[in-house]
Formats: sequence, C-alpha cells, structure tokens
Amino acid sequence: MSKKYSLKTSDHIPAVTQADIDRSKFRINLKEVPRKKRINIMLDTVVLSFFQHKAAGRGYQTLINEALKKAIYQEELEIAIRRVVREELGKYGKVKSVN
Repeated sequence: MSKKYSLKTSDHIPAVTQADIDRSKFRINLKEVPRKKRINIMLDTVVLSFFQHKAAGRGYQTLINEALKKAIYQEELEIAIRRVVREELGKYGKVKSVN
C-alpha cells in the first residue's frame, strides 16, 4: 500500500528584505564563504576604460576584482618563494637571515 504525498503551496511569498540578506550565510559545498562588499572607488579613466573594453562592457567589475586577487596571490607567492630560497641557502651558509 503506497501513500500519496501532496506538497502544500501558498500563493503568498513574503518579500525578502535587506535584513534577511544581511543575516544570510553564503556557502559553497556547505562551506561558508565570504561575501563581496559594495564599495565606491576612484579609478583612473584609462584603467576603467581598459577593463570595460576587455569585458565588452559587461562584467568589467569582475575583471577588476580578478586582477586585484591575482595581485594579492602573486605577492604572497613571491614572499613564500623568497622565504624558501633564503631558508635553503641559509642551510649552506650562503645567505644571512633577513627579518
């Protein structure tokens, strides 16, 4: 004997407020991830034009965001490589420790 289940639906869907969004948690694969934050920033006209042209007018802010993240990761990578090289050379007395 099988039971039939019915899904009750409502015609009334409450509006999502800014407070609801502020309380929400953004997740990817159940892992909480940081949200983006809206800011105002002054950019040189040539910088803005470059990214707008590269994105064909749509998604240029995403391209700017990606370029900024790459700059951060590049700097972190350079710092890590320099540290490893200093440590390895230090084992052989080739480099003085720099802090």
